[in-house]
Amino acid sequence: MIRLHHIPFSRSFRILWLLEEMGLKADLRPYSITDGSLRAAEFKAISPVGRVPALEIDGITIYESSAIVEYLTETRPEHGLGRLAGDAERVAFLEWLGFAETQASILASLNMQHLFMGDPTPASPVVLKLEAARLGATLKAMNHTLTDRDWLLDSGFSAADTMMGFNLFSAPYYVHMDRFPHVQAYVERIEQRSAYQVARALDGIQEFYKKEFYEVPDV
Repeated sequence: MIRLHHIPFSRSFRILWLLEEMGLKADLRPYSITDGSLRAAEFKAISPVGRVPALEIDGITIYESSAIVEYLTETRPEHGLGRLAGDAERVAFLEWLGFAETQASILASLNMQHLFMGDPTPASPVVLKLEAARLGATLKAMNHTLTDRDWLLDSGFSAADTMMGFNLFSAPYYVHMDRFPHVQAYVERIEQRSAYQVARALDGIQEFYKKEFYEVPDV
């Protein structure tokens, strides 16, 4: 039995997509960020900090995206989506897993301030401007990497690319993507993958974004 605890348009999409790339079907357990279900004692017993993803598999539960990715790719190497110890791209693979979380933390900050911090705690324009600039810097780095390759690793598609699923959903709400043409082309390649298309159909409807773009308010 494989069970994925999931919120649409969140970090857990990374794992949903990776499972589809591996041909592994999961029992999908949906949650909402706004209805209190993540704070329920039953879910806290699965994910102590009350966050998704949480993956139940092989008799264990894992609740950090990068740890799930490493576990899946190392226990199921036949799919060729990881880079195991001794592989020439092992370090690059791990770097991209970490990079994806760094980028996601910036997006989480922008989400928190733009979407969830209303009166009496309004968002700080200065912080929003800084965070949008930090997000742009990560996209610039990706754009440079993707100048001469289709995927993050030189050898081709890997689970490092699935770690970008949530990030590339959310970034266009805060940064104008036409500044990063190679990232845009990368997203188009992602969208052509059949496993990605299946995962998106399973993902569900996002509840977060009510605007097409969130401008930084005037200071």
